[in-house]
Amino acid sequence: MGVEIDRTTFSDEDYRRFGTALENNLHTLQSLLHAPGFGRGAASLGAELEMYIIDQQGRPLHANQEIAAAAQDPQLTLELNRYNLEYNLSPYLISERAFIATEREIEAKLASVRAVARKFGGRIVPIGILPTLLQSDFGPHCITDRKRFHALVQQLLARRGGNFSIDINGESPLQLEMSDITLEGANTSFQIHYRVAVEDFAQMFNAIQLVTPLVLALGANSPTLFGHRLWHETRIPLFKQAIDTRTIHRYSWNQPPRVSFGQGWVREGAAELFAEVVRLYPPLLPVCAPPAQGEGGGAPALAELRLHQSTVWLWNRPIYDDADGGHLRIEMRALPAGPTSIDMVANAALLIGLAQGMRPELDQLLPALPFAIAEYNFYRAAQAGLEARLVWPCAGQPGFHERPVLDIVRDLLPTAERGLDAIGVTASEAQRYLDVIRARIQRAQNGATWQRAALAALERNQPQEVAQREMLEAFYAHSLTNQPVAEWPL
Repeated sequence: MGVEIDRTTFSDEDYRRFGTALENNLHTLQSLLHAPGFGRGAASLGAELEMYIIDQQGRPLHANQEIAAAAQDPQLTLELNRYNLEYNLSPYLISERAFIATEREIEAKLASVRAVARKFGGRIVPIGILPTLLQSDFGPHCITDRKRFHALVQQLLARRGGNFSIDINGESPLQLEMSDITLEGANTSFQIHYRVAVEDFAQMFNAIQLVTPLVLALGANSPTLFGHRLWHETRIPLFKQAIDTRTIHRYSWNQPPRVSFGQGWVREGAAELFAEVVRLYPPLLPVCAPPAQGEGGGAPALAELRLHQSTVWLWNRPIYDDADGGHLRIEMRALPAGPTSIDMVANAALLIGLAQGMRPELDQLLPALPFAIAEYNFYRAAQAGLEARLVWPCAGQPGFHERPVLDIVRDLLPTAERGLDAIGVTASEAQRYLDVIRARIQRAQNGATWQRAALAALERNQPQEVAQREMLEAFYAHSLTNQPVAEWPL
């Protein structure tokens, strides 16, 4: 979905041809989803890890192209801003200790790219938002020189027709105007991919939507931007606002945002989600694939659909992949990068375990939780993190019940354990990662609370910019140990 394109400007004919191709792709996909045996295969786990490149002073280092070229690793890819990189991690079968394999690969890949970065005076840190960022770190000068990124920036700017407005509340609210979308690159995430059978897709997607706020609150790791104390997971409002092309009219209808939690519970299956992406969102990159692409007896590439989908950033979204005869995945995009490999994999295990464990109760739970309340939970979890109070359904009980998120997750840990067991995760593997979550609950400490407390302590005796730099150095040193963040000292 991050494929390069060959141009940055487009004609009316490009949009017409691309629109026709999208409809054809959608029709083909709908036929595939009804074909007997399509997408059958063992459940698997994959992930993408976005990272910051920093210099020895903890400032962003514009060296992603140089590091990627020197690394010669096909799994290492470029991001929008020149101080970000992304690893596309290997997929692993759940039955083959996928969570442990993913943790080990993250550690190995980080060690490898860090060795390369050192040659350019750089370091690699997985953190949701870099605390030492300045407004001068954003603008046209920081865009990675790829046609895809330049075209995307131009398209979003043209549709906006003016500056992008950032307005995020918090202890010290942030309001500013940006003339481009590079502030989107302040966000780095750990994106989880989970392969799902066609017939299970609707139920599994709804379950993931239901529990995402719980895991987002537990995994928050982005509490500041430009020295402002904002949401515990500031990435959520920042990403949405940084590329919001809409002009909001208070008393009129508004287009759906391209960054969204979704439009409602899935009723039947994946086809309706792909149709929403095609019908709700105008194309940004109308580049049709060559006619021969996807031919040869394998599953169709559906290149136009996949390219278009990469310009609609749902926090949880369906993925079609033509690999392995063609299959479906659910991509979970809401969780931040860092603080450590074990923390990120623990978040993934909790998310998948909870979703799987709650599937048997889903028909009773969803009628008690309108989708608007689930969306409310998502934003409250991002805003307050471990301190969030969420609306949570109780099977068989009418009405709404607001509870502290720590109490909800504590009560649901056995459900997550059952869910992991149901898909073949060994007891020892499940315990390794759920124990990380238990420690966070017991100590009420995740990446966001650690950063906030460390900054508060450091700022008592020194200027804010010095405290930010020292906090980042401590964060970086702890992240190298792969010690869960709940165990980090202040």
